[in-house]
Amino acid sequence: MRFEGSVDSFVLHLKANRGLSTNTLKAYRADVEACLRLFELRGVEDLNEITLDDLRSWMAQTSRNHARSSMARKTVAVRGFFAWAHDHGVVRVNPAATLMTPTIPDTLPAVLTESQAEQLLDTNDSSNGGRTVNGGRHMPESGRRAEAEHQRDAAVLEMLYATGIRIAELVALDVDDIDFSNRTIRVMGKGRKQRVVPFGVPALHALETWLERGRPALMQENAETAKMGERQHGQIDALFLGARGGRLDQRVARGIVHRAARQAGVPDISPHALRHSAATHMLDGGADLREVQEMLGHSSLKTTQRYTHVSIEQLKSRYAQAFPRA
Repeated sequence: MRFEGSVDSFVLHLKANRGLSTNTLKAYRADVEACLRLFELRGVEDLNEITLDDLRSWMAQTSRNHARSSMARKTVAVRGFFAWAHDHGVVRVNPAATLMTPTIPDTLPAVLTESQAEQLLDTNDSSNGGRTVNGGRHMPESGRRAEAEHQRDAAVLEMLYATGIRIAELVALDVDDIDFSNRTIRVMGKGRKQRVVPFGVPALHALETWLERGRPALMQENAETAKMGERQHGQIDALFLGARGGRLDQRVARGIVHRAARQAGVPDISPHALRHSAATHMLDGGADLREVQEMLGHSSLKTTQRYTHVSIEQLKSRYAQAFPRA
Protein backbone atom coordinates (compact mmCIF):
# COMPACT_ATOMS: atom_id res chain seq x y z
CA MET A 1 0.00 0.00 0.00
CA ARG A 2 1.30 3.47 -0.96
CA PHE A 3 0.77 4.95 2.53
CA GLU A 4 1.94 1.95 4.53
CA GLY A 5 4.90 3.79 6.04
CA SER A 6 2.68 6.53 7.45
CA VAL A 7 0.27 3.97 8.90
CA ASP A 8 3.17 2.08 10.52
CA SER A 9 4.44 5.30 12.13
CA PHE A 10 0.95 6.17 13.38
CA VAL A 11 0.49 2.75 15.00
CA LEU A 12 3.93 2.96 16.63
CA HIS A 13 2.95 6.38 18.00
CA LEU A 14 -0.25 4.93 19.49
CA LYS A 15 1.63 2.01 20.98
CA ALA A 16 4.20 4.27 22.62
CA ASN A 17 1.87 6.99 23.88
CA ARG A 18 -1.64 5.64 24.32
CA GLY A 19 -1.12 2.27 26.02
CA LEU A 20 -3.72 0.62 23.77
CA SER A 21 -4.18 -3.15 23.70
CA THR A 22 -2.81 -5.25 20.84
CA ASN A 23 -6.33 -5.92 19.58
CA THR A 24 -7.20 -2.21 19.55
CA LEU A 25 -4.00 -1.38 17.67
CA LYS A 26 -4.81 -4.06 15.09
CA ALA A 27 -8.33 -2.69 14.67
CA TYR A 28 -7.07 0.90 14.26
CA ARG A 29 -4.51 -0.21 11.69
CA ALA A 30 -7.12 -2.17 9.71
CA ASP A 31 -9.56 0.77 9.81
CA VAL A 32 -7.02 3.32 8.57
CA GLU A 33 -5.61 0.98 5.92
CA ALA A 34 -9.09 0.22 4.56
CA CYS A 35 -9.86 3.94 4.32
CA LEU A 36 -6.61 4.85 2.59
CA ARG A 37 -6.84 1.85 0.25
CA LEU A 38 -10.16 3.18 -1.00
CA PHE A 39 -8.54 6.53 -1.82
CA GLU A 40 -5.67 4.74 -3.56
CA LEU A 41 -8.20 2.99 -5.80
CA ARG A 42 -9.62 6.42 -6.59
CA GLY A 43 -6.20 7.55 -7.79
CA VAL A 44 -5.01 9.48 -4.72
CA GLU A 45 -1.19 9.57 -4.63
CA ASP A 46 -0.63 12.10 -1.82
CA LEU A 47 -2.35 12.32 1.58
CA ASN A 48 -2.60 16.10 1.04
CA GLU A 49 -5.09 15.43 -1.78
CA ILE A 50 -7.68 14.00 0.67
CA THR A 51 -10.41 16.46 1.69
CA LEU A 52 -13.22 16.51 4.23
CA ASP A 53 -15.71 15.73 1.45
CA ASP A 54 -13.60 12.71 0.49
CA LEU A 55 -13.74 11.43 4.07
CA ARG A 56 -17.49 11.98 4.22
CA SER A 57 -17.79 10.02 0.97
CA TRP A 58 -15.72 7.22 2.54
CA MET A 59 -18.05 7.18 5.58
CA ALA A 60 -21.15 7.05 3.39
CA GLN A 61 -19.80 4.14 1.35
CA THR A 62 -18.43 2.16 4.30
CA SER A 63 -21.53 2.61 6.49
CA ARG A 64 -23.59 0.54 4.05
CA ASN A 65 -21.92 -2.62 5.32
CA HIS A 66 -21.13 -1.78 8.94
CA ALA A 67 -23.06 -1.08 12.12
CA ARG A 68 -22.99 2.40 13.67
CA SER A 69 -20.75 1.15 16.49
CA SER A 70 -18.19 -0.12 13.96
CA MET A 71 -18.38 3.11 11.99
CA ALA A 72 -17.82 5.12 15.17
CA ARG A 73 -14.59 3.21 15.85
CA LYS A 74 -13.44 3.53 12.22
CA THR A 75 -14.09 7.26 12.27
CA VAL A 76 -12.14 7.68 15.52
CA ALA A 77 -9.23 5.73 14.00
CA VAL A 78 -9.17 7.77 10.78
CA ARG A 79 -9.59 11.06 12.62
CA GLY A 80 -6.72 10.08 14.93
CA PHE A 81 -4.53 9.19 11.96
CA PHE A 82 -4.99 12.55 10.25
CA ALA A 83 -4.51 14.42 13.53
CA TRP A 84 -1.19 12.59 13.97
CA ALA A 85 -0.27 13.23 10.32
CA HIS A 86 -0.91 16.96 10.72
CA ASP A 87 1.00 17.17 14.02
CA HIS A 88 4.01 15.42 12.45
CA GLY A 89 4.03 17.40 9.21
CA VAL A 90 2.86 14.56 7.00
CA VAL A 91 -0.10 16.67 5.79
CA ARG A 92 -0.40 20.44 5.62
CA VAL A 93 -4.07 20.56 6.72
CA ASN A 94 -6.05 18.08 8.82
CA PRO A 95 -9.08 17.14 6.66
CA ALA A 96 -10.64 15.09 9.47
CA ALA A 97 -10.62 17.87 12.09
CA THR A 98 -14.39 18.39 11.79
CA LEU A 99 -15.34 14.85 10.79
CA MET A 100 -18.28 13.88 12.98
CA THR A 101 -18.47 10.50 14.73
CA PRO A 102 -21.75 8.63 14.07
CA THR A 103 -24.04 8.60 17.09
CA ILE A 104 -24.56 5.19 18.65
CA PRO A 105 -28.07 4.30 19.93
CA ASP A 106 -28.04 4.02 23.72
CA THR A 107 -29.24 0.42 23.87
CA LEU A 108 -29.30 -1.44 27.17
CA PRO A 109 -26.87 -4.37 27.42
CA ALA A 110 -28.27 -7.91 27.33
CA VAL A 111 -28.03 -9.70 30.67
CA LEU A 112 -29.02 -12.96 32.32
CA THR A 113 -31.33 -12.97 35.29
CA GLU A 114 -29.77 -14.07 38.56
CA SER A 115 -31.51 -17.46 38.36
CA GLN A 116 -30.25 -17.95 34.78
CA ALA A 117 -26.70 -17.10 35.83
CA GLU A 118 -26.96 -19.59 38.68
CA GLN A 119 -28.28 -22.24 36.29
CA LEU A 120 -25.40 -21.57 33.89
CA LEU A 121 -22.76 -21.95 36.57
CA ASP A 122 -24.36 -24.93 38.33
CA THR A 123 -24.69 -26.84 35.05
CA ASN A 124 -21.03 -26.32 34.25
CA ASP A 125 -19.68 -26.80 37.78
CA SER A 126 -16.32 -28.58 37.66
CA SER A 127 -17.55 -31.03 40.32
CA ASN A 128 -20.44 -32.11 38.09
CA GLY A 129 -18.32 -33.16 35.16
CA GLY A 130 -15.53 -35.03 36.87
CA ARG A 131 -14.83 -38.38 35.26
CA THR A 132 -11.71 -39.30 37.16
CA VAL A 133 -11.19 -43.00 37.79
CA ASN A 134 -8.78 -43.94 40.60
CA GLY A 135 -7.37 -40.44 40.57
CA GLY A 136 -7.05 -40.54 36.79
CA ARG A 137 -4.32 -43.22 36.79
CA HIS A 138 -6.21 -45.61 34.48
CA MET A 139 -8.10 -43.04 32.42
CA PRO A 140 -7.22 -42.84 28.72
CA GLU A 141 -5.25 -39.75 27.74
CA SER A 142 -8.18 -38.34 25.76
CA GLY A 143 -10.40 -38.74 28.84
CA ARG A 144 -7.93 -36.92 31.07
CA ARG A 145 -7.69 -34.09 28.57
CA ALA A 146 -11.48 -33.83 28.30
CA GLU A 147 -11.80 -33.71 32.08
CA ALA A 148 -9.08 -31.08 32.33
CA GLU A 149 -10.82 -28.92 29.72
CA HIS A 150 -14.11 -29.26 31.59
CA GLN A 151 -12.45 -28.09 34.81
CA ARG A 152 -10.87 -25.18 32.92
CA ASP A 153 -14.20 -24.21 31.35
CA ALA A 154 -15.91 -24.22 34.75
CA ALA A 155 -13.18 -21.99 36.20
CA VAL A 156 -13.40 -19.63 33.20
CA LEU A 157 -17.17 -19.21 33.66
CA GLU A 158 -16.90 -18.71 37.42
CA MET A 159 -14.15 -16.11 37.05
CA LEU A 160 -15.92 -14.17 34.30
CA TYR A 161 -19.11 -13.91 36.34
CA ALA A 162 -17.46 -13.47 39.75
CA THR A 163 -15.18 -10.63 38.66
CA GLY A 164 -16.87 -9.07 35.62
CA ILE A 165 -13.52 -8.87 33.84
CA ARG A 166 -13.22 -8.66 30.06
CA ILE A 167 -12.39 -11.78 28.04
CA ALA A 168 -9.05 -10.24 26.96
CA GLU A 169 -8.21 -9.59 30.61
CA LEU A 170 -9.11 -13.17 31.55
CA VAL A 171 -6.89 -14.88 28.98
CA ALA A 172 -4.01 -12.52 29.86
CA LEU A 173 -4.02 -13.63 33.52
CA ASP A 174 -0.97 -15.46 34.87
CA VAL A 175 -0.98 -17.82 37.84
CA ASP A 176 0.93 -15.25 39.90
CA ASP A 177 -1.90 -12.74 39.40
CA ILE A 178 -4.07 -14.70 41.86
CA ASP A 179 -3.96 -13.96 45.59
CA PHE A 180 -5.71 -16.95 47.15
CA SER A 181 -5.40 -15.67 50.72
CA ASN A 182 -7.38 -12.50 49.90
CA ARG A 183 -9.40 -14.02 47.04
CA THR A 184 -8.36 -11.29 44.59
CA ILE A 185 -6.85 -11.13 41.12
CA ARG A 186 -4.54 -8.50 39.63
CA VAL A 187 -5.91 -7.40 36.25
CA MET A 188 -4.24 -5.38 33.52
CA GLY A 189 -7.07 -3.41 31.91
CA LYS A 190 -7.44 -0.96 29.04
CA GLY A 191 -4.69 1.63 28.78
CA ARG A 192 -2.50 -0.76 30.79
CA LYS A 193 -4.24 0.35 33.97
CA GLN A 194 -3.88 -2.21 36.73
CA ARG A 195 -6.64 -2.97 39.21
CA VAL A 196 -7.34 -5.57 41.90
CA VAL A 197 -10.66 -7.43 41.71
CA PRO A 198 -12.17 -9.73 44.37
CA PHE A 199 -13.87 -13.05 43.70
CA GLY A 200 -16.06 -15.39 45.73
CA VAL A 201 -15.79 -18.87 47.21
CA PRO A 202 -17.37 -20.76 44.25
CA ALA A 203 -14.82 -19.20 41.91
CA LEU A 204 -12.07 -20.06 44.41
CA HIS A 205 -13.09 -23.73 44.43
CA ALA A 206 -13.27 -23.86 40.63
CA LEU A 207 -9.81 -22.29 40.37
CA GLU A 208 -8.34 -24.70 42.90
CA THR A 209 -9.76 -27.69 41.04
CA TRP A 210 -8.38 -26.38 37.75
CA LEU A 211 -4.93 -25.61 39.14
CA GLU A 212 -4.58 -28.82 41.14
CA ARG A 213 -5.97 -31.27 38.59
CA GLY A 214 -6.83 -29.77 35.21
CA ARG A 215 -3.93 -27.47 34.47
CA PRO A 216 -1.18 -30.06 35.17
CA ALA A 217 -2.84 -32.40 32.67
CA LEU A 218 -2.79 -29.76 29.93
CA MET A 219 0.75 -28.76 30.92
CA GLN A 220 1.80 -32.18 29.64
CA GLU A 221 0.53 -31.04 26.26
CA ASN A 222 2.70 -27.98 26.78
CA ALA A 223 5.76 -30.18 27.30
CA GLU A 224 5.11 -32.05 24.07
CA THR A 225 4.66 -28.78 22.19
CA ALA A 226 7.95 -27.48 23.58
CA LYS A 227 9.77 -30.55 22.26
CA MET A 228 8.52 -29.71 18.78
CA GLY A 229 9.90 -26.18 19.06
CA GLU A 230 6.49 -24.55 19.16
CA ARG A 231 6.59 -23.24 22.71
CA GLN A 232 5.32 -19.67 22.98
CA HIS A 233 6.84 -17.07 25.28
CA GLY A 234 5.01 -16.70 28.57
CA GLN A 235 2.54 -19.55 28.12
CA ILE A 236 4.13 -21.48 30.99
CA ASP A 237 2.84 -18.75 33.34
CA ALA A 238 -0.65 -18.51 31.83
CA LEU A 239 -3.51 -19.19 34.23
CA PHE A 240 -5.76 -20.69 31.55
CA LEU A 241 -4.35 -23.04 28.93
CA GLY A 242 -5.64 -24.28 25.61
CA ALA A 243 -5.87 -27.91 24.53
CA ARG A 244 -2.23 -27.91 23.34
CA GLY A 245 -0.89 -26.33 26.50
CA GLY A 246 -0.46 -22.76 25.26
CA ARG A 247 -2.22 -19.68 26.60
CA LEU A 248 -5.99 -19.90 26.07
CA ASP A 249 -7.10 -18.07 22.94
CA GLN A 250 -9.86 -15.44 23.15
CA ARG A 251 -11.84 -17.17 20.41
CA VAL A 252 -11.77 -20.46 22.32
CA ALA A 253 -12.77 -18.67 25.54
CA ARG A 254 -15.79 -17.11 23.80
CA GLY A 255 -16.76 -20.56 22.55
CA ILE A 256 -16.68 -21.85 26.12
CA VAL A 257 -19.33 -19.31 27.16
CA HIS A 258 -21.61 -19.93 24.16
CA ARG A 259 -21.37 -23.71 24.57
CA ALA A 260 -22.06 -23.49 28.31
CA ALA A 261 -25.17 -21.37 27.68
CA ARG A 262 -26.52 -24.01 25.28
CA GLN A 263 -25.85 -26.81 27.75
CA ALA A 264 -27.54 -24.92 30.57
CA GLY A 265 -30.58 -23.99 28.49
CA VAL A 266 -30.21 -20.25 29.12
CA PRO A 267 -30.21 -17.47 26.49
CA ASP A 268 -27.09 -17.51 24.33
CA ILE A 269 -24.73 -14.85 25.65
CA SER A 270 -21.26 -13.56 24.95
CA PRO A 271 -18.53 -13.19 27.59
CA HIS A 272 -19.23 -9.44 27.54
CA ALA A 273 -22.90 -10.13 28.32
CA LEU A 274 -21.73 -12.18 31.30
CA ARG A 275 -19.78 -9.09 32.39
CA HIS A 276 -22.95 -7.01 31.97
CA SER A 277 -24.84 -9.58 34.06
CA ALA A 278 -22.29 -9.46 36.87
CA ALA A 279 -22.45 -5.65 37.00
CA THR A 280 -26.26 -5.60 37.00
CA HIS A 281 -26.53 -8.25 39.72
CA MET A 282 -24.02 -6.41 41.92
CA LEU A 283 -26.04 -3.21 41.66
CA ASP A 284 -29.26 -5.13 42.31
CA GLY A 285 -27.62 -6.52 45.44
CA GLY A 286 -26.89 -3.03 46.75
CA ALA A 287 -23.32 -2.46 45.57
CA ASP A 288 -22.17 1.15 45.31
CA LEU A 289 -21.92 2.51 41.77
CA ARG A 290 -18.37 3.74 42.34
CA GLU A 291 -17.32 0.30 43.62
CA VAL A 292 -18.74 -1.38 40.52
CA GLN A 293 -16.97 1.19 38.34
CA GLU A 294 -13.65 0.40 39.99
CA MET A 295 -14.22 -3.35 39.78
CA LEU A 296 -15.08 -3.26 36.07
CA GLY A 297 -12.25 -0.87 35.22
CA HIS A 298 -14.46 1.81 33.66
CA SER A 299 -12.73 5.15 33.18
CA SER A 300 -16.09 6.96 33.20
CA LEU A 301 -18.90 6.59 35.71
CA LYS A 302 -21.34 7.19 32.85
CA THR A 303 -20.42 3.79 31.39
CA THR A 304 -21.22 2.07 34.68
CA GLN A 305 -24.49 3.97 35.04
CA ARG A 306 -25.91 2.06 32.08
CA TYR A 307 -26.35 -0.90 34.40
CA THR A 308 -28.58 1.08 36.72
CA HIS A 309 -30.96 1.50 33.78
CA VAL A 310 -30.95 -2.28 33.29
CA SER A 311 -31.81 -2.77 36.95
CA ILE A 312 -34.63 -0.21 36.73
CA GLU A 313 -36.05 -1.86 33.60
CA GLN A 314 -36.00 -5.26 35.33
CA LEU A 315 -37.70 -3.73 38.39
CA LYS A 316 -40.42 -2.22 36.17
CA SER A 317 -40.94 -5.58 34.48
CA ARG A 318 -41.30 -7.40 37.81
CA TYR A 319 -43.61 -4.64 39.05
CA ALA A 320 -45.84 -5.03 36.00
CA GLN A 321 -46.03 -8.79 36.53
CA ALA A 322 -46.60 -8.77 40.29
CA PHE A 323 -48.49 -5.63 41.23
CA PRO A 324 -52.26 -5.85 40.68
CA ARG A 325 -52.61 -2.14 39.85
CA ALA A 326 -49.52 -1.92 37.63
